[in-house]
Amino acid sequence: MPVDLDVLVAQAKMAEMAERYEDMTAAVKQLAEEKPELTVEERNLLSVAYKNVVGAARASWRVLTSVKAKQSDASKLAIIDSFIAKVEKELSDKCAELLALVDHLVKTNPDTQATVFYLKMAGDYHRYLAEFKQGSERDGAISNARDQYERAQKAAEDLKQTDPIRLGLALNYSVFYYEIIQESKTATDIAKSAFDSAISELDTLQEDEYKDATLIMQLIRDNLSLWNADAADQPVTENDGTEVEEMS
Repeated sequence: MPVDLDVLVAQAKMAEMAERYEDMTAAVKQLAEEKPELTVEERNLLSVAYKNVVGAARASWRVLTSVKAKQSDASKLAIIDSFIAKVEKELSDKCAELLALVDHLVKTNPDTQATVFYLKMAGDYHRYLAEFKQGSERDGAISNARDQYERAQKAAEDLKQTDPIRLGLALNYSVFYYEIIQESKTATDIAKSAFDSAISELDTLQEDEYKDATLIMQLIRDNLSLWNADAADQPVTENDGTEVEEMS
């Protein structure tokens, strides 16, 4: 029996309203599998669904690892480790699920904005894997994230400097260098270049475009202020990801 794609979209929207993001991911996953090219609204639903599910798991992982670092009781450490392993399994599975969808979608969407959107997502979810993976798995996640971000950067050259997708890519790519690679200068260079290039074109935008662009530019500026303050005070240290801002 054919799947009613409109019903899947309605289910995703209803699940979002009810903040039932696991249900939302189920609906958008099926939609992405059934429909070769998603509309802007549909791909945003895809992003919101997975961002909330994975974001909640990432937050749980940060809390658990922070608690573990302060714990010395062996029996409690064993309990914490079991929770961490469970969360990492959930993160691995959900990131892999999203990455498989994106790999399919980027091949079936000729539109430049869509291509950049999906490649950025791929970079983001490989970055999330790099946050907790160890050894060769972490190295692989870092390599994959860098590759996807670089592909997205190349494709984004055809978009305006003020395009929100291009700006969001620069924002998240810079976060990757700051948090994962811990190369603060490269992170700052990426963010500052995107900000400076966009600010020179703001006068050409309509009101709605202006609002969209300046919203992301403010996030970039916030990160630059944070990173410059860190550089003035001390060397870059491992960041738990709670202060640096990124786009979904």
